[in-house]
Amino acid sequence: MTKLIDITPPVRAGMAVFPGDVPCKVSQTFAIGPECPVNVTEVSFSTHCGAHADAPLHYDAAGKSIDELDLEDFIGPARVIDARGEGPLCQPEEIEAQLKDAPPRVLLRLVEQLDPMVWPDGFRTLAPETMLLLAKSGVKLVGVDVPSVDPETSKDLQSHMVARQYDLRILENLVLCNVVAGDYELIALPMKLERLDAAPVRAVLRSL
Repeated sequence: MTKLIDITPPVRAGMAVFPGDVPCKVSQTFAIGPECPVNVTEVSFSTHCGAHADAPLHYDAAGKSIDELDLEDFIGPARVIDARGEGPLCQPEEIEAQLKDAPPRVLLRLVEQLDPMVWPDGFRTLAPETMLLLAKSGVKLVGVDVPSVDPETSKDLQSHMVARQYDLRILENLVLCNVVAGDYELIALPMKLERLDAAPVRAVLRSL
């Protein structure tokens, strides 16, 4: 049986979220004891907490919600590319050579490793020209190991706008620090959250 590689960060109370977004909270509703046979826990968090899939509705008022997306977009051949570098934005020339015969899903390792409990100010992300290159290379899903495909201070979300133009799927907050660059099968199905802008995923890779 092929080993699964878990590329999902743990979701826990107090984990880092986008500045201004709601924090992840956990509380006990029922606890096993003399009068109760079960544990039941309440969890509340943002749709963008931890590893998640953006829906077009996140950046397009008329876009599809997460429950309307085709699940086949989130499962199938994928390429992991080591795109770590010095600049704040990953430029097209840094990954172009690695896109030859790329499958329709590409996951980009942009940072060494992130602490899920600490917000990564100034994280490296994607230049819109890089998103455009991915789209024109036939890529339909782009995944990153940072909180966004755009800089945290961006107000025009240029990379998200490329995704909107080319109907790309986006996965964010993956954990790629322990993954060797190469080709895999990706399984990252979003929760079916009706009419919402994003959803958590349990993302795994499997060797082809």
